[in-house]
Amino acid sequence: MRRLLVIKGLKKYFPVTRGLLLAKPTGWIKAVDGVSFSINEGETFGLVGESGCGKTTISKVILLLEKATDGSIYFYGKEPFLLKGKELHDFRSSVQAVFQDPFSSLNPRKRVGAVVAEPLVVNSNLTKNEIQERVEEVLVQVGLNPEAASLFPHEFSGGQRQRIAVARSLIVRPSLIILDEPVSALDVSIQGQIMNLLKDLQAQLGVAYLLIAHNLATVRYMSNRIGMMYLGKLVEQGPKKQVFANRFHPYTKALFSAALPAHPDLVKEEIVLPGEVPSALNPPSGCRFHPRCASAMPICPEVEPESKEVAPNHYVACHLY
Repeated sequence: MRRLLVIKGLKKYFPVTRGLLLAKPTGWIKAVDGVSFSINEGETFGLVGESGCGKTTISKVILLLEKATDGSIYFYGKEPFLLKGKELHDFRSSVQAVFQDPFSSLNPRKRVGAVVAEPLVVNSNLTKNEIQERVEEVLVQVGLNPEAASLFPHEFSGGQRQRIAVARSLIVRPSLIILDEPVSALDVSIQGQIMNLLKDLQAQLGVAYLLIAHNLATVRYMSNRIGMMYLGKLVEQGPKKQVFANRFHPYTKALFSAALPAHPDLVKEEIVLPGEVPSALNPPSGCRFHPRCASAMPICPEVEPESKEVAPNHYVACHLY
């Protein structure tokens, strides 16, 4: 399987300033701090973690909405931040996004046909008739009637609006789609339909997904590989089956223990983490999880753990291993 996206040592710091004129940074919010992972063609990589751990910031850097502080991103071997002209144009077409709230991500003043067609209008030289044919094609692909193109977003349900958002991302035939909580704003009865749609489209088109989610059930159903984030760090990553069967990092174990069991009679180990998530402005030294970890050792606050392979393609950043 060909490597599509490679992220190495990615860092994104946001300055904290005082004053209005000639403000100088007084500190840095370390939203993403040395994250590395990769995505292959046609696979789904699930990124999981608490709110504020840096998942969405990573997606913004990949989409070139934010500039990386340090580290590298390679898309088919090329660094997007160094691309210019047609190569940059092609990259923007190859990487699309579907956001959490389907209503706020769609322009309420435009008809669905214009909303879906916009990426194609900007990124291609197709005629008006060719664009219309392509819009009708993707609307059918996502389970909507071609007549939907003449309506406005407010005339659809939440699930239908998310289908429109998926159609907009597909219209330029991307290689990678970033799914930022694509089903969390939908009714439970609709979530399964959208997840099945996304998996069917992946099987048909070979598109890869970067799935950002909180719900472990969603990640388990959609992903091939999983990465667990805590306070800007990727603490564990590996194949889905391995991670769900054998968790190594204490944070991963705590996160899984907080999820609802698959069956009400299933007894699970309950892990309650003490304290609150530290501030990314002043993160703990060494392992960032050590103030809340029941297995913390004297080395944990002193030395930052390196990511080590504890099973085939299964990596953990923890001094226990």
